[in-house]
Amino acid sequence: MPNADTITFTRLADGTLLQRHPDGAFRPVVAQSDRAKLAALTDEEIERMSACDPDHPGLDDAFWERTARPPAQEAVSITLDSDVLQYFRNAGRGYQARINTVLRHHMQAAGKER
Repeated sequence: MPNADTITFTRLADGTLLQRHPDGAFRPVVAQSDRAKLAALTDEEIERMSACDPDHPGLDDAFWERTARPPAQEAVSITLDSDVLQYFRNAGRGYQARINTVLRHHMQAAGKER
């Protein structure tokens, strides 16, 4: 029985998914989906099947009207102290989004409308 640190699956650069077997060898995962049958479905068939699925109701126009739209973004150039920028960069990818989140929290705490 593999322990929690054992890699069970890995993906090759070409997208092939490999699974580790009890003998330690990685072998390609055999898909059980009939991709040809799925590709042949029409939009109408997919919509009909979706409407009958109680676990996944269709995403109709009413759903999208209730969905909140994210605020528009605008690219700007700002000057930040080096240590502040380094702090966010050290946390890895997405540092600009984290800076935006911190600024949004500050804005909300200060009151959105001034």
